[in-house]
Amino acid sequence: MEDDNPYESLPPSSTVTTHMLAGAAAGIMEHSVMYPVDCVKTRMQTLVPDPKADYRSLLDAANKIIRYEGLRNTMRGFSAMAVGAGPAHAMYFACYEAVKKRLSGNQQGNHLANGIAGCTATLLHDAVMNPADVVKQRMQVFGSSYTTCLQCARSIVRKEGVWAFYRSYSTQLVMNVPFQAIQFVTYEAMQDFLNNERGYNPSSHMLSGGVAGAVAAIVTMPLDVCKTLLNTQEACARTHLSYINGMAAAFRTVFEFRGFQGFFRGLQARVVYQMPSTAISWSVYEFFKFLMTHRHSKDDCGYLSASVPVGNVNGVNVHAVSPLRTE
Repeated sequence: MEDDNPYESLPPSSTVTTHMLAGAAAGIMEHSVMYPVDCVKTRMQTLVPDPKADYRSLLDAANKIIRYEGLRNTMRGFSAMAVGAGPAHAMYFACYEAVKKRLSGNQQGNHLANGIAGCTATLLHDAVMNPADVVKQRMQVFGSSYTTCLQCARSIVRKEGVWAFYRSYSTQLVMNVPFQAIQFVTYEAMQDFLNNERGYNPSSHMLSGGVAGAVAAIVTMPLDVCKTLLNTQEACARTHLSYINGMAAAFRTVFEFRGFQGFFRGLQARVVYQMPSTAISWSVYEFFKFLMTHRHSKDDCGYLSASVPVGNVNGVNVHAVSPLRTE
């Protein structure tokens, strides 16, 4: 008998590697599939748009970009994202699982532990992803003068210094710490409702991830607008400042140009981006975790041990180990 689901309790010798590989795959897949929508979101958050890029809605923005600039332009900055997303998400999920296990001991329903784990993982994730995000968003804005991500990165270092890659880091953390905490707590709460046994259940992982992404996106939207401004610096010519530094300056600038509603420009695009991307991220992550878990369960005779729930004794879940022959 055992009181833990082996899918949730991976072999100690392989836990870090498993979570990092699964996390890297999830991150790259998540950002790749939804990247064009991310481009639309960045465009819609522009404070002083060119008349040719004054978008009224998500569909209007997508239509104008594709019609006048070509579908290829929705993928500008993709290589910067690809370079950053893999290692960032690898550390993100590995840290999340390690902290969650340390605080809760794999006990279900410990939402405080889940939230703390999500916040801690965010610190590592953003330290890696922030420079990539700066380059990505400068490539995405309308009329960007950069032809490649490498050229963009070199230009930023030459003109603004390495610090420019972390100008939005504090704002990113202020946004992502509550975003990830909300996302993880919502995801785990949804799993308690849809998948209480914590087995591999693709539909519950996808639905839980989608709901978690949408809720977190709505709550943290104003901070995302400020982060985009700090990354792109696109309004500096109108603010009489060399650079916009800090969250307070970003909030003042957004309000000056767009008023209160400016903090929610691109909300539809962000929700449309976050729902499927978070669903994809969690689904891919859980799939790879499931796949690698069962690989470690394979014995020397070519059998795969599958844990099957058979009942409950005194509040303890009982599993039987069923060998599955693999060729």
